[in-house]
Amino acid sequence: MKNKSTLPCLFIAHGSPLNAILQNEYTETLQFIGNELKPLVKSILCISAHWRTEGVYISGAEKLSTIYDFSGFPEELYKINYNPNGNIELTNKIFSLLSKYNPKIDAKRGIDHGAWSILIHLFPHYDIPVVQLSLNLDFKLQQHYEISSLLKPLREEGVLIIGSGNIVHSFFAFSDEKNAESPDWAIEFDHTIKKALIEKNHETIIKYRRLFGKSAKLSVPTEEHYIPLLYIIGLQQEKDKIRFIYEKFQNSGMSMRSFILE
Repeated sequence: MKNKSTLPCLFIAHGSPLNAILQNEYTETLQFIGNELKPLVKSILCISAHWRTEGVYISGAEKLSTIYDFSGFPEELYKINYNPNGNIELTNKIFSLLSKYNPKIDAKRGIDHGAWSILIHLFPHYDIPVVQLSLNLDFKLQQHYEISSLLKPLREEGVLIIGSGNIVHSFFAFSDEKNAESPDWAIEFDHTIKKALIEKNHETIIKYRRLFGKSAKLSVPTEEHYIPLLYIIGLQQEKDKIRFIYEKFQNSGMSMRSFILE
């Protein structure tokens, strides 16, 4: 990748927390992308499905502790320590950019698994500062999309913005078998959103539920994993091209479709 003033931004499907300790095609893809991007990145802003708040919150800790926000997984997962530095300068910049939404800074917030389970492959040495932005439970989908556009200046300042969620995240089709076959409705919805991404049809992505009926309800039974996608498309610039870096499913009901805008 050539040096450029505008940093790419990423949507990464994180799927099961187990991906943090697996070595497979998906994790190798993240490692490759991390190596490609690292020379360009000064700080990371991560919008994860797993930090939901009433109001807009920004992490402001000097060092982010590892949050184990899951249960029933192998002990190995609970021994992971991914403790990057925060970046109070970036936190304050985001606070300023989002001032009309009355944001708050959480000086104690650590890093949740939606962030560290992918960052551990992208940037395993946690030597890049990380700030997290919460998902406001009071927002409608259009508002998540609109607030993201205010963050565009950060792409010119060495900040890699990552949305971490899943386009399809459904326990209607969940299987413990990682490579289990996915149902037609999940594949159909995933391909429909892919088409909208290629066409830069953001309105379709935002209004997915009223447009795609049953397949949307089954694929996105709750919206927290879908919402980070809206933050990344909200950052898209006219010149950006989309590159799908991973397109398979895991555990039947989880689309691991991940992409980079560059």
